[in-house]
Amino acid sequence: MKKFFTSESVTEGHPDKVCDQISDGILDAVYAQDPHARAAIECCAAHDLLLIMGEVTTSAKVDYEETARGIIQKIGYDFGSFAYDKCKVIVSVHEQSADIAMGVNASKEHKAGGKIEDTLGAGDQGMMFGYACRETEEMMPLSLVLSHKLALRLSEVRKSGLLPYLRPDGKSQVTVEYQDKQVVRIDAVVVSAQHNAEISQEQLHADIKKYVIDEVLPAELVDSQTKFFINPTGRFEIGGPEGDSGLTGRKIIVDTYGGKCAHGGGAF
Repeated sequence: MKKFFTSESVTEGHPDKVCDQISDGILDAVYAQDPHARAAIECCAAHDLLLIMGEVTTSAKVDYEETARGIIQKIGYDFGSFAYDKCKVIVSVHEQSADIAMGVNASKEHKAGGKIEDTLGAGDQGMMFGYACRETEEMMPLSLVLSHKLALRLSEVRKSGLLPYLRPDGKSQVTVEYQDKQVVRIDAVVVSAQHNAEISQEQLHADIKKYVIDEVLPAELVDSQTKFFINPTGRFEIGGPEGDSGLTGRKIIVDTYGGKCAHGGGAF
């Protein structure tokens, strides 16, 4: 039986991924000083504004705004309204609520046989799904692995200077064809890459095909019927939070199994 399956990925400059990285970076900074901290950080980015919000109970001293600006700079936003040194940053972070803390604080619990042990609660609930498959060395679905590799390659050719006209935002999508549950070919590939105003679409299409797509896709899975869509909606000069709002935890399918597995719904 023939079947098609599609997964997507995004680059580090995608507005949602910008927010994910800032949340991760702040958590890393907190835990580097205080391994026993309780922290939940979310970000929202739009146009020229970054909002950092959440609950943190810690002895760590972290400059949230400085940390965020450093991450934005590393991603590559040194231009436009969301440039690391120009965007507005609002910090709304407070201590974990007393109600949640009651479920997290260590307590004494009586075990079988009269033994008393310290217990530590999670303070929340969650559902986790996962599996391993034989489609790739990564033991993940091929459509997702290739989408990730395309997104990573976009960043590599931008930062190395091979394609210096590229900018941080971008997306990728791969559709794989199965026959009797076995991968037989790649049916379609979509790559959307943010770029500066000077490059022509003809040059961008040729470069993305040669230096990104052809470098990533297994040649044995590409045939004359494989379809390639490069910046299919046209020019892509305005990107990142300047072009679309971003939110921490909005790419949970990209970050797990690319739609091949159920998901509990919670962000990471």
